[in-house]
Amino acid sequence: MAKAKDYVLLHLNILLFSLTSVFSKLASTQYVKQGLSSALLYVFLFLMLLNCAVYAVAWQQVIKKFALSTAYANRSVYLIWSQIWAAVIFHENLSVQNIIGMMVILAGVLVVQRYE
Repeated sequence: MAKAKDYVLLHLNILLFSLTSVFSKLASTQYVKQGLSSALLYVFLFLMLLNCAVYAVAWQQVIKKFALSTAYANRSVYLIWSQIWAAVIFHENLSVQNIIGMMVILAGVLVVQRYE
């Protein structure tokens, strides 16, 4: 049960890190629309930096509980979260190649988990 909790914390931390790309894209969108005069640009940049800082501290705490190979293999799930955010938040289309890629990543993570 304790290991399951550790994995939940690991994946919540990865999810948190994936939000950095969301804030980055939102900041970029604001810059394109309104340039440097956009207040939202600075809000999103601040959220991006804050998110990175919180992630860095949390990541250091979480990886203490795992072998580095396991932690970094699981970190590749970041790509899956990025695809989910792209589809849900930015209404981008997922191609068949994207979906196959996400399944390959998930299979790789499961293989590493199995041999831990």
